[in-house]
Amino acid sequence: MHPLDTIKVRLQTMPLPAAGQPPRYKGIVDCTVKTFRAEGLRGFYRGISAPLVGVAPIYAVDFAVYAAGKRLFQTDEQLKLNYTQIFMAGLGSGICSALVAVPTDRIKLLLQTQPLTGPPMYSGMMDTAIKLYRQGGMRSLFKGTCACMLRESPSGVYFVVYEALQDLARRRSPAGNITATSTIFAGGMAGIAFWSLAAPFDLLKSRLQSAPEGTYNQGIRSVFRDLMAREGPKALFRGASPILIRAFPQTAAIFIGVEVANDFLDY
Repeated sequence: MHPLDTIKVRLQTMPLPAAGQPPRYKGIVDCTVKTFRAEGLRGFYRGISAPLVGVAPIYAVDFAVYAAGKRLFQTDEQLKLNYTQIFMAGLGSGICSALVAVPTDRIKLLLQTQPLTGPPMYSGMMDTAIKLYRQGGMRSLFKGTCACMLRESPSGVYFVVYEALQDLARRRSPAGNITATSTIFAGGMAGIAFWSLAAPFDLLKSRLQSAPEGTYNQGIRSVFRDLMAREGPKALFRGASPILIRAFPQTAAIFIGVEVANDFLDY
């Protein structure tokens, strides 16, 4: 999914064009063509090392906290939770996983958006992490924490949609079981529901984390005020197309992995 992530980030963070000038990218196709012409295939994979390192702990925390949250509401293992309880467990999992995701997101964004002209400011994941730490300590590495937590706040909806669609699949199955097809569909639709709500927060987070130090002194509030004043509400959904294109296969793959792992561990 990383090539679509790079396109998404570049659409979200491109500067406003000067009066009478066209934007840097007209849309997802134009961004794809210009990235390939300027950087080749390698350009689509800028910053991939950070999410590769972070993806395992992020989703481990996400699903572990979700499972723990569900157990808080259960008096016994056979008790079926209602969707309000599932929403609360999912909300907690999103907040906790956001805390793990912040530094990898920050490093990824800086590598994806650094200028192509002149010597590179960052040469890789470790170089970026070291320079950020020297620049502002852990605070610099965790810049955008509140924004990342806001982006993950629809996690309750994410799990509710997944569980609701799987419940429907169980009711329609003669044996009362879920299938790989139902998991793919439920996971994909959960991703679309999540990102439809999270896209504006993701844009604000991307702009905050990729901006030079001191640009937004009040964090995400400053980003929001600046965006509303200069570009209007429509800009909140810039980069939404690649987000929604990747949402279905990305989250379908996540839930397939989780269900396969659960079946294996049960076995």
